[in-house]
Amino acid sequence: MSWRPQYRSSKFRNVYGKVASREHCFDGIPITKNVHDNHFCAVNARFLAIVTESAGGGSFLVIPLEQTGRIEPNYPKVCGHQGNVLDIKWNPFIENIIASCSEDTSVRIWEIPEGGLKRNMTEAVLELYGHSRRVGLVEWHPTTNNILFSAGYDYKVLIWNLDIGEPVKMIDCHTDVILCMSFNTDGSLLATSCKDKKLRVVEPRSGRVLQEASCKNHRVNRVVFLGSTKRLLTTGVSRWNTRQIALWDQEDLSMPLIEEEIDGLSGLLFPFYDADTHMLYLAGKGDGNIRYYEIGSEKPYLSYLMEFRSPAPQKGLGVMPKHGLDVSACEVFRFYKLVTLKGLIEPISMIVPRRSETYQEDIYPMTPGTEPALTPDEWLSGVNRDPILMSLKEGYKRTSKIVFKAPVKEKRSVVVNGIDLLENVPPRTENELLRMFFRQQDEIRRLKDELSQKDIRIRQLQLELKNLRNSPKNN
Repeated sequence: MSWRPQYRSSKFRNVYGKVASREHCFDGIPITKNVHDNHFCAVNARFLAIVTESAGGGSFLVIPLEQTGRIEPNYPKVCGHQGNVLDIKWNPFIENIIASCSEDTSVRIWEIPEGGLKRNMTEAVLELYGHSRRVGLVEWHPTTNNILFSAGYDYKVLIWNLDIGEPVKMIDCHTDVILCMSFNTDGSLLATSCKDKKLRVVEPRSGRVLQEASCKNHRVNRVVFLGSTKRLLTTGVSRWNTRQIALWDQEDLSMPLIEEEIDGLSGLLFPFYDADTHMLYLAGKGDGNIRYYEIGSEKPYLSYLMEFRSPAPQKGLGVMPKHGLDVSACEVFRFYKLVTLKGLIEPISMIVPRRSETYQEDIYPMTPGTEPALTPDEWLSGVNRDPILMSLKEGYKRTSKIVFKAPVKEKRSVVVNGIDLLENVPPRTENELLRMFFRQQDEIRRLKDELSQKDIRIRQLQLELKNLRNSPKNN
């Protein structure tokens, strides 16, 4: 029996990727060479932030979106961290507030002035210390203002209330480094992937693990909630080291609904989900292409649409929020692609081809806006609320009226659940122990060299003293 392709009707089957012209790209940027598996890029409707290469400490650029073209080498940077910056995320409700985390174990909150930076920024409005190892991930809560999640190499997820500048909850169910965090639509559930090869769905306020999957055949790297469909999508590696995606029911992680092999390349697969169009984008680290699919509620669940191809490999991708898209051009998604070899940030617009120039309501439903649905106290007390929606019909013009006010803090111990996070240091990972061992070996060799040099010098002095005693003048 011959194979016949299955054709299905979809308004998104002809979506194509359009690369911005060179003058609308951002050129001359010293993109970080750090091998940490993050995007190193964050974007909102006003600013683009990129982690840069720096000698000593960590820094990132913040560029107004209209300031395209070549960026000067001495362009001002945010450079307050003492270690490499590993992740940056914009506050979804206050467009000039950005969070960063670093190898120096701190999380910092920065307030970018109107119009961008005029000089280097070294003072954060808030410095958060609670992790005892480097911090690899930060995520803002999707519906609550001033609630921030951070995941460190101490295997802990801390929940920060920025109104008081303190950690208010701690999730310590992980036994290895946390690779990825993702929220469902109302932020009542948190999905995590971990280096211990387990996928977890956690109730963040209590830290209780609701579902857990031991992924032996599908080694999970990244996870994303598929909007309000009660499903999860993970990317990872199969037992034959091929790249793979899997779809899961969030209420039963005993077995994936489907598993699909993508290719045999080795780069990490980053998933991006658009809840408004039900489209899934897959972009591989080091690849030049972006595949996109449509997610359905019935089998086969996943329908391949098309692939955007480019010869330049991507280190990471930033994603523009919905209210920053160009609705007049029928743009449904926009990536900002980091091309390290060229020092280039390249916008890629995913466009639905339409002849009509009127507003296309079928591809732009009501979407989460910039108004928070909850205060930190409401969310911490157990209230869940869906995001406040907005229409894109009139174009995005409003600026947020919310202002970030940093609390006044005194340096002291950080106690969560009766544990001082700065005193209780967890076991070190194998890599950290190896690095410590080699550092100690180098130190031992250095001390041995110093001792041998001193021993030689002592012998020289003894010989000189003997010669002086045997000289004719002494006789």
